[in-house]
Amino acid sequence: MRAWFWMLLLLALAVGLGVVLREHSGNVLIIAQPWRIEMSLTLFALLLLAAFVVLYLLFRGLSWLLSSPERFREWRGLRARKRDHELLESGWLHVLEGRYPQAEQELSRLLGRTRSSNTRVLAGLALARACHQQGQMQRRDEALTLARSAVGTDSRLKESWATAVAEMYLDQHRAQEALTLLQPYQDTGAKHLNATRLLLQAHQQLNNADQVFELTRQLLRRGAIDKQKAQPLIAQSVAERLRAAGPEGFRSVWGELRGDEKTLPEIALAAAHVQQQAGHADEAGKILEAALNEQLEPRLLNAYSQAPADQVSRRINKAEGWLKSHPDSSALLAALGNLCLTGQLWGSGERYLLRSMAIRSDVRIHALLGNLYDRLGRQADAMKHWRLASGVAGVLPVLPGSTVLPAADTRGDPTLIDVQDLESSSTEAASFGEVPVAASAADYLESEESVNATDPGAASAKTPDPNPQDPDYHEYFDSAPIPGVDLSQTSDRPTRRGS
Repeated sequence: MRAWFWMLLLLALAVGLGVVLREHSGNVLIIAQPWRIEMSLTLFALLLLAAFVVLYLLFRGLSWLLSSPERFREWRGLRARKRDHELLESGWLHVLEGRYPQAEQELSRLLGRTRSSNTRVLAGLALARACHQQGQMQRRDEALTLARSAVGTDSRLKESWATAVAEMYLDQHRAQEALTLLQPYQDTGAKHLNATRLLLQAHQQLNNADQVFELTRQLLRRGAIDKQKAQPLIAQSVAERLRAAGPEGFRSVWGELRGDEKTLPEIALAAAHVQQQAGHADEAGKILEAALNEQLEPRLLNAYSQAPADQVSRRINKAEGWLKSHPDSSALLAALGNLCLTGQLWGSGERYLLRSMAIRSDVRIHALLGNLYDRLGRQADAMKHWRLASGVAGVLPVLPGSTVLPAADTRGDPTLIDVQDLESSSTEAASFGEVPVAASAADYLESEESVNATDPGAASAKTPDPNPQDPDYHEYFDSAPIPGVDLSQTSDRPTRRGS
């Protein structure tokens, strides 16, 4: 556009000059002794214009020649910056694509040749990340040191270096070191959002519930974190703060929360637990009711059903109101059943639990039914539901048929009587009319003398020995080891008759 404008201006000047010179047909006389030059005014104007153009071109040419060294240096610098930019771009692309060896190779070349401090910082941070992902921590620290030396006093580069290093430290769970780097960049504005996010992560690793709560709230106000992600962080941090504060500091923590935060399940459960510990069962019930009005969460219903006797009637009425709008809630029916059992309303409790079990077979419901029937004296039904509870919870793995279970170590049993002591104590046993039997003495064989001493008639009624003269017979039944059982690990070791 500018070129067309100047062309039109020159054409207009040329036309105007032509018109003026045509109307003023005069002569120009130039006297320079010994010469006398006379020419028309038109020719003089054209020569003057031509001289101006020639002189302009001459001076521009001289200027171009004199500035050639400077222009050559600028050209070389531009070419070097372009090459560095290409290497930096390629290195970062390799880092983002996960090709860390190629990135390390190109970024190392760039660090060795570039003279730009900004490029050195960016290349050093990229190289550090590539080494970090490969687990080369020593090489990573060297790259970070190079980048730090190139930062100088530039505040923007300092922040970039600090946030990049803090992110790597957080990957290694070095939260305290990351916190030291990020602390100067914590503010309430929108300038250091990434540093604030990293600070939140560092305080999470350090379990600093107060700082996690405050930073999450800051990020949520500035729209830097999604609400679905912020709510679990707020709930967990506030629950930890409530448990740490206890009944004494409950009011100060509870007063900082908004209405929607007080109804989060984690917060409501922790607050109700603190109030229950302080003996304020009514306050605990109100906190749980406010949360349950928002959502019938099973954990809240379970906590709500654990009520003292004086709160049962009120909570049953409240839960029956929820049941009108949620008739198919298995957790709500189970909570009502538990409340009825606490209030000894056996019939209503059974009906609610059976309705809940019809919707979902749960181990807790079977256990409650088992307890109910046990209280009512219906032992068969109680055993049935207890077995069903164990079945819902899980079954034992099927053991291979060839596996032999090892013998139990009963050496610590205070009621155990060693087989070796039985022969020496047979006389004492006869005075009590029976032989003491240890819990693990399954292979114990009464001697003929002890039987005669305790019951003379039993000797004649005793089954005759198949081969009383065969010593191997008694040797087998007295001392033969049980297959697969290491008798050295038991205290009921068999005794030979000849010993």
